[in-house]
Formats: sequence, C-alpha cells, structure tokens
Amino acid sequence: MQVTITAVGPDHRGLADPIVHYVTGVGANIHEIQMYDHDSERLFAMLLRIDWPTDVEPISVLRERIMQIGTQKGLTLRVWARDEYERPPRIAICTTYRSEPAEAVLNAIKEGVIQAEPAVIIGNRDRCQSLAKAHRLEFHNIGDDRGNPDNVRMVELFDSYDVDYVLLARYMRVLPPRICWSFAGGRIINLHHGLLPSFPGFQPYEDAFSHHMLTFGATIHFIIPELDAGNQIIHQNAFTVSPGTPLKEIKRIGETEHEPECLVEGVRRVVDREVEMHFHRVVGINGKD
Repeated sequence: MQVTITAVGPDHRGLADPIVHYVTGVGANIHEIQMYDHDSERLFAMLLRIDWPTDVEPISVLRERIMQIGTQKGLTLRVWARDEYERPPRIAICTTYRSEPAEAVLNAIKEGVIQAEPAVIIGNRDRCQSLAKAHRLEFHNIGDDRGNPDNVRMVELFDSYDVDYVLLARYMRVLPPRICWSFAGGRIINLHHGLLPSFPGFQPYEDAFSHHMLTFGATIHFIIPELDAGNQIIHQNAFTVSPGTPLKEIKRIGETEHEPECLVEGVRRVVDREVEMHFHRVVGINGKD
C-alpha cells in the first residue's frame, strides 16, 4: 500500500535516520524521499513515499511507531495512505471571498462528477459561511479582523476532520512552509486565477490585461512552498476575449465561469487518481495523461 510520511520540526542532526531505518527494516520500498532545511526558520521537513507491506505490519502499527519517533525527536509526523479506509476521500475547502469555485466543487460532488466527500469549509473571512450552511457543512473562520489566518488552528481543523486533501478555492493567503510540508506529496490543491507560469501573483487578470493579452485563464496545481511554481500543474483552462473587452468583463467571465469549471476538472483528476505528484512534478498514473 502506498503511504506518505511527512515530518516537520526544529532542525538538528539525526532526524531522518530512525524513520528510514524503521520502515526499511520492516520491508518497505522507498519510492521517494525529500528533505529540506529552511535556514531562515530553522525548519526541518521531510517527505517519504513508500510501498508499505501491510501483510507484515498494518498501517495502524506504522502510525504508532512513527508517532513514537516523532515524540523522541521533537517532530510532528503524519502518516497518510489514500487506500487505508474504504470511503471516498475527504476534502477540506478553504475560501476567502469568492464562493463560485467552492460551490462548483460541492455541486460536482453532489452530482457524482467528483467522487469525494466534503468535510468542512474553512475561511479567513465569513463570506462563504452561507455556502457552508446551504450544503449542511460546518464553517470555521480562522481569520482575525484583517483576515490574517490562524495557521495553527487551520492544521488542527485538517486533523480533526481527518481530511485527505486540502482545496484552496480562491483562498487568498499564502500557506507557510510548515503547512505545505505537513501535507506534502500532492495533498494540497490550489486554484490560481491566472495562467501559470506566465502570470503568477495576486493580480493575474490585471497583469495580463496590462500586457494587452487577449487570452486569460485559470490554473489548478499542487502546492509546494514556492509560490505558484510551474511544474505542479494539474489542469489549465483558457478563454479568449475580443480586443477592447473591459477588464471588469474579463474578470466576470473568468471568476464566474472558467475558474469554477477549471477547479472541478482539476479536483476530479486528483480524486480519480489520474495524476499524482512525485518529486515535485505532476505525473500521469496508470497510463492516464
């Protein structure tokens, strides 16, 4: 069974060795290992993707042993296996102002287009609280009066709702490296309202418009700590406008039509396991593109 182990904590020597020695000692095959040392934060982060021999030890034992190592080393460790439970994957949806992308995903789940279960809606603003109520989901506002998120609370919610994937549906805050690595390995999906890599940042419509572009669009990509990096693209959706189309109309088309459509297709690809992220790049699975 494919298992992803992540470790995050204060940096010092000898953090990875006991984890690697344990899993290989049981007989696991290591498919991917990445380690990062963020000097500015003195943060150690590791991702380990393995093929775990469940006939030797169940996932529950693996998780227990890994947590013991985490306690000994002062690390926060997570053990995630998409196939551990016989249920649809659970998704946490994170929002700020716009509700259209999140609503499109919720409708696609209801219609069976996306075979997943919405677990919770989390926002740094209250704008999407009514959307959660309409879909009978709990809503948690983790933002202060200025919308600054409580990132510790965000992780607590992810864990308490036992989510498999985190969906940033126009969530207009940058996740810190600690969260990115805690849920690394293709578990965080982001909607960027521009075509990457050409138009990153927070105002891609305005940037493309200022360059006199006639083609606009949206990008769905896996999150890594580097903002709007280019090799993690899951899906893109572009549309063309006529010369002279006002920026306001361009944004209306993108925000109400193309961004929601793009997000639904991107999430479907991940949930249906057409794509995964290996070594910071998107790969097709089982011959799928």
